[in-house]
Amino acid sequence: MPNTEIILTENVPGLGAEADVVTVRRGYARNFLLPHGKAYEVTPSSLRQLDNLKKKRAEREARELNEAEELARRINKSRLLFKLETGETGKAFGSITAQDIVTRLKNGIEVDRHKIHLEHPIKTTGEHEIAIKLHHDVTANFRFEVKSTEEPKIEAAPPAEAAKQRPEKKRK
Repeated sequence: MPNTEIILTENVPGLGAEADVVTVRRGYARNFLLPHGKAYEVTPSSLRQLDNLKKKRAEREARELNEAEELARRINKSRLLFKLETGETGKAFGSITAQDIVTRLKNGIEVDRHKIHLEHPIKTTGEHEIAIKLHHDVTANFRFEVKSTEEPKIEAAPPAEAAKQRPEKKRK
């Protein structure tokens, strides 16, 4: 099948970014990219307009980078406290997932849960730090603390009472 060159007007996953000149199959261009306004054909006049598209792309990328850096500063400053229900031994009955973190951050910080790098749900108490990838150049480190809803109860009998509770062995 013959190929054709087109200029993308927006980011197309797996194909290219805005203002890129790419070669695709004619059917893909004719049936999907061109009717949906995601691209237009390469002509001498469109090549002259390519510089305008590249400037627009550079401005957008710079704005997105600045927004991501500002969001990273706000995330690095914020501290949250999560509470997990634990048993008598201190073992957690639940876990903290990326969705839980997004829900708690919503009071002013908007983050997609897929950007949170959490290898496995958090089931332990204490200080934790996770990475949130906001932009391909910007990663924020988010610190939070996990505490138990109730402190583990460890009952230790006094030594005198412990001796009374133990049955004595008879010696021969």
